[in-house]
Amino acid sequence: MPTPSQNRQLSNNDTFRFECHSRLECFTKCCKNADMYLYPYDIIRMKQKLNMPSDRFLDEHTVSAFRDNPFFPNVMLKMSDDNKKSCPFLTPDGCSVYEDRPFSCRTYPVERAVARYKKGKGEEKETCWFLAKHTYCLGHGEAKEWTVHQWVENQQIKEYNDMNDLWVGLDTIFRSNPWGDRGTNSPALKMAFMACFNVDSLKKFIFDSTFLSRFTIPKERIDQIRESDTELMKFGFDWVKLFLTNSGPLTSEQ
Repeated sequence: MPTPSQNRQLSNNDTFRFECHSRLECFTKCCKNADMYLYPYDIIRMKQKLNMPSDRFLDEHTVSAFRDNPFFPNVMLKMSDDNKKSCPFLTPDGCSVYEDRPFSCRTYPVERAVARYKKGKGEEKETCWFLAKHTYCLGHGEAKEWTVHQWVENQQIKEYNDMNDLWVGLDTIFRSNPWGDRGTNSPALKMAFMACFNVDSLKKFIFDSTFLSRFTIPKERIDQIRESDTELMKFGFDWVKLFLTNSGPLTSEQ
């Protein structure tokens, strides 16, 4: 997706005008030649929509590369091979995975920034909102008016924000190069990537090995990760945090 030409901060009570629909000349232009990051929860929602395992989704629909974090690869959506580099889920009628579209698609034109800081023994966070505006996007000229709260509710963004906040905690750890002298060649990096992005492989690893015997995990949580990909993802985050920093809610058997 091209860089926004304008970006202004919004308070919770500020309003902005925006609406996207098929009558606009720019309809689906943002779905072409997009450099779109995918987060772990994006992959869960999309692979469920497509009814495919996460390893196959990663193989067919993503590319990984070291981008803004030199110590952990980013996952991006793979565009089609057509001359417009269209999103693979774009159809003449629009997005075929719209109900489970990725966070970056879902939140536009509102962007969220979170500042974290220490307070006592805990951590506080402060959320800021920005309005992104691309010159080609005609949706900004529509009459429909929103507040940030209305937009977040209408686009069902809160669950994505909650899941992405968990991911940011891990991303912060990765940026400190927890792999030691082996750097990005560390086997621990491959395990962390699997735990974060490939929940179906993580599930096999947990339930088809001696994994569970090595940790103190309540039966209720075991049942949750067996039934829910989202709970499995959150468990994977906790496990990565444990083996990289020896912290978090998981405890290993001594």
